[in-house]
Amino acid sequence: MNPYLSFVNDYGRLLREGKGLPLGVRPPCARPAVNPSSPRALIFSPHPDDECIIGALPLRLLRQAGFQVSNVAVTQGSNVARQAARWAELQQACDYLGYDLIATSSTGLLNVNAKTRATDPVFWSESVSVIVKILQDTKPSVIFFPHEHDWNSSHIGTHWLVVDALRQIGPSFECFAIETEYWGQNAQPNLMVESSGEDVADLVTGTSFHVGEVTRNPFHLFLPAWMQDNVRRGSELVGGQGQAAPDFTFATLYRLRRWNGSAFVEVQAGGKALPYQTSPFTLFPEDHDVS
Repeated sequence: MNPYLSFVNDYGRLLREGKGLPLGVRPPCARPAVNPSSPRALIFSPHPDDECIIGALPLRLLRQAGFQVSNVAVTQGSNVARQAARWAELQQACDYLGYDLIATSSTGLLNVNAKTRATDPVFWSESVSVIVKILQDTKPSVIFFPHEHDWNSSHIGTHWLVVDALRQIGPSFECFAIETEYWGQNAQPNLMVESSGEDVADLVTGTSFHVGEVTRNPFHLFLPAWMQDNVRRGSELVGGQGQAAPDFTFATLYRLRRWNGSAFVEVQAGGKALPYQTSPFTLFPEDHDVS
């Protein structure tokens, strides 16, 4: 008898059972009080649901470091018939996790992709201006946005939208810049962030509010397994080739740098793993205080 058979079969059983769980439920969720003078983090989400999928570190900044976390709904999806419903689902997900929500327009920005950037500079510039205004109005200390090879056209478009907005603002604005991954793996992550089981359960629950999307593809149920695989990848991509994996069950990979007003610069030597017991404030060097 293969001793791993029941181990593998239990994964399949849990997935089947998960498909029967209700979507968009509201169990108790930690909602710490946030001081309006606390530093702010912005998540530039290409689609409604990305705020939950890549949300390990934003959630820890909210819960462990007292950050104000705001999700910027860059788009509301390309399906016009679903945009209003996706906004309503997004409101519920953000409210559940404790994120503020910022709209880019009544329907979200349109045609956020590299092709638009290359072929319609006037239209693209108008979208960049929206992001510029959000950055100038909110003055975030930390921003999250996809890396430039995140496969999905809207994810790649969101990367360049944020980068072009930072360039347009110029030297008057600096922040920590944290690139996220989901559809396409980042070849150069330098940060692996551990999540507790409770945080992962809340991220899965938050994702489940996006009922129309997870009915099509139950990626909320795959989130824990994806975060487990991140431990495998991160042990060497972040820790170094041949390094042992840290004793994490769940993790998310990011690339942390700083925008200095004209370029992205490194803020740490090599990769870093952030255990759940360590404050995320330690990610930000003292000479660039986020408070």
